[in-house]
Amino acid sequence: MAFVLLGVLLLVLKLGGWVQFNKDEFWAWCIVLSPFGLAVLWWWWADSSGLTQRSVMNTLDAKKEARRQQLMEGLGQANPSGKKKR
Repeated sequence: MAFVLLGVLLLVLKLGGWVQFNKDEFWAWCIVLSPFGLAVLWWWWADSSGLTQRSVMNTLDAKKEARRQQLMEGLGQANPSGKKKR
């Protein structure tokens, strides 16, 4: 997401005429558009390595555990303070 935000910022600066990177237009546009290419590479790597799926699974596991704890407390089976009742 950071690459996309950087790319949008550079694109706005370039199209607005506030910043000129250099005199050669080809290389100036390469600089401006390179964060978008890096974002595509990052997303490809994250998906192919399983990083995205692991993140989703961790989020779902945390939600499941929180829901389980809430249900156990509702049934009176769990003590939120961690101390045993006598």
